[in-house]
Amino acid sequence: MIEVEQLSKTYGPIKAIEDVSFVVEKGEILGFLGPNGAGKSTTMRILTCFMPPTSGTARIAGYDIFRESLQVRRRIGYVPENAPLYTDMPVVSFLKFVGEIKGLSRRERLRQVGQVMDDCGIKDVQHRYIGKLSKGYRQRVALAQALLGNPEVLILDEPTIGLDPRQIIDIRQLIKGLAGQKTIILSSHILPEVSMTCQRVIIINRGRLVAVDTPENLTTKLQTSSRLLVRVEGPATDVVRALGAVSGVQTVKEDGSGPGRVVTCVIESKKDRDVRKDVAAAIVRQNWGLLELRPVDLTLEDVFVRLVTEEKESPA
Repeated sequence: MIEVEQLSKTYGPIKAIEDVSFVVEKGEILGFLGPNGAGKSTTMRILTCFMPPTSGTARIAGYDIFRESLQVRRRIGYVPENAPLYTDMPVVSFLKFVGEIKGLSRRERLRQVGQVMDDCGIKDVQHRYIGKLSKGYRQRVALAQALLGNPEVLILDEPTIGLDPRQIIDIRQLIKGLAGQKTIILSSHILPEVSMTCQRVIIINRGRLVAVDTPENLTTKLQTSSRLLVRVEGPATDVVRALGAVSGVQTVKEDGSGPGRVVTCVIESKKDRDVRKDVAAAIVRQNWGLLELRPVDLTLEDVFVRLVTEEKESPA
């Protein structure tokens, strides 16, 4: 559905993105991750025909973004990071206006406006002026206008920015419900949200792709050691020292203390070495209380930080 080939964008001597290539399958939700200034928004603006690339090409639904940009625009819904909205219009009037621009008939326009207001949870504010809405509600209006016209592709740049936790869950469920129906590229700084919503992720740094894979595969590839989380009722210094002395344990990192003398530690050992039995025995020998002992996998946040840090430290 989306094919990107060696896409580059330069501003004088500055390379915003360089040789970016990836494919998004029909019905897939792809997470697009990277630190500020990595090139995420530049890539999205090129894909939405907002700006041309310096070199390379991309096709959406088979249409070239440069030579057939009008056909591309008819097939995408776009929510930029700071969505431009007509703040002097009521919500329902604005959505009807957008539907008219997208070429919907009057009957279909009314039907779709009602549907997207329901889906995005803005029906209760439909007669309020957009400029009077909270940032979270304005973001919902931006998502609603992107859904009008039933586009095949959605490109969402920070779609949940400014939303409260309950609203984030609602929008996440809405996006997940579109899987299989629409092809979605989702950029977000909330990494757990990406992990729960997206089937694959792209990590970009300094304008170049660092990784393209499922969150699970990225975690497996980068997990070079086994990790255990241990909660023990005992003196923190002594607990850390005793756990560090267990055969096979490489590092012990105190991860916070609870009420009383409860200490939480993260233990790392070789990937093929199971130290759970020996760790439990060491705690029992000291007559400390073993409150929790469980494996801990790398999170998407761990993967992101590690890849971006390695890329930053490598020679340019």
